[in-house]
Amino acid sequence: MVKICCIGAGYVGGPTMAMIAFKCPDIQVVVVDISAPRINAWNSDRLPIFEPGLDDVVRSCRNNNLFFSTDVESHVADADIIFVSVNTPTKTRGLGAGKAADLTYWESAARMIAEVAKSDKIVVEKSTVPVKTAEAIEKILTHNSRGINFQILSNPEFLAEGTAIDDLANPDRVLIGGRETPEGQKAVAALKDVYAHWVPEDRIITMNLWSAELSKLAANAILAQRISSINAMSALCEATGADVSEVAYAVGKDSRIGHKFLNASVGFGGSCFQKDILNLVYICECNGLIEVANYWKQVVQINDYQKARFVNRVVSSMFNTVSGKKIAILGFAFKKDTGDTRETPAIDVCQGLLGDKAQLCIYDPQVTEEQIRRDLVTSKFDWDHPQHLVVPPGSPTSNKNDTVRVTGDAYEAAKGAHGICIMTEWEEFKLLDYERIYQGMEKPAFVFDGRNVVKPEELRKIGFIVYSVGKPLDPWMKDLPAAPST
Repeated sequence: MVKICCIGAGYVGGPTMAMIAFKCPDIQVVVVDISAPRINAWNSDRLPIFEPGLDDVVRSCRNNNLFFSTDVESHVADADIIFVSVNTPTKTRGLGAGKAADLTYWESAARMIAEVAKSDKIVVEKSTVPVKTAEAIEKILTHNSRGINFQILSNPEFLAEGTAIDDLANPDRVLIGGRETPEGQKAVAALKDVYAHWVPEDRIITMNLWSAELSKLAANAILAQRISSINAMSALCEATGADVSEVAYAVGKDSRIGHKFLNASVGFGGSCFQKDILNLVYICECNGLIEVANYWKQVVQINDYQKARFVNRVVSSMFNTVSGKKIAILGFAFKKDTGDTRETPAIDVCQGLLGDKAQLCIYDPQVTEEQIRRDLVTSKFDWDHPQHLVVPPGSPTSNKNDTVRVTGDAYEAAKGAHGICIMTEWEEFKLLDYERIYQGMEKPAFVFDGRNVVKPEELRKIGFIVYSVGKPLDPWMKDLPAAPST
């Protein structure tokens, strides 16, 4: 039996290994992590990750050929193929701070593999890493090999949270990058055989190491660029009376462009887009490609501008102040069908409103109060580091201060509110009884739709003043400032 071990039981490692075990009953898969609470959660009835379909996949093969363990070293020593899916956070200090990837955990994993290995290993990069990381890892393993042969492969993930299980079961493509040597190509073939259990051969693409590493950064950067492009258009649509949904539909009908990732919103979030773009910027700068770096940097700047523009619209619409006013925040996750809040636009919007002394009441069906409060006091990039973050007592977001309340009911969040901000496109927000909500709100009652979930004209008939990103403006807002001051 082929034995696979994955170091890292997070959003990538856990679901990916679960699918491999599910599709490959002849392969033993062990997911290891130094975090006992995380491993305990994977072995429980309440998994540490909310992802539609994941529970069924895990339950079908857990303790058969899928195992979760904190005994990292013994399982690494026993494995034929080792996936490394550890955190690669953005550096917060030192060379490249704020842009470069911190490879501390990757290097530590590599040194541990070299120390415990007693047989030849295939080591697979599953984390998103900078180009040429494989070369650095290869040097660590080779100089500590004690005669053992290590082959390094790049196998980047392309999962979208909320659809990760379907993405794994029916991938657009699987990339495998390896050295162009006989040993390297033999390792590529071994990993290809694993995926060939369920992925059609024409979707398994092999290439050199550097192309595979760069492909992941390039894919995320181009997807984010599409979002920033349509969001830039949304500002122009509001200024001219055009409808961004109609513009996006027309543009998406062009077969060269397509319709995906052309939904205007308050901005993109998630653990990958901004981090990977900033990493790409740093790599470009290191290679002297300043103009290229500046191009990609603008994608992030437009995203920040969109969030600031949304906050500005809320404040300016409500008589230029939200001080002491209750604002309902509907949705905190960065997208629907996930509990993930990493880089969610809701954080920046909430912090902007709190800066103007608003009273927030937040509801999200999948995000805990503890997570929301922690996110609102976490410094930029610190979310990506595993240290335990504690909400300081008496801070604007602690449960001892009523500046921020978290509730388990959307109607409770909106009761007595001056305005509602829709921050996540949860399906339930389309089905709310807005007549009931309107009756319980202060007047005038505002809805600021950051995801274009509601139908503005229907809500205006009820009596709401409505702002939807990129849509023709409510008459109330036409003469108000459109963009944040610089």
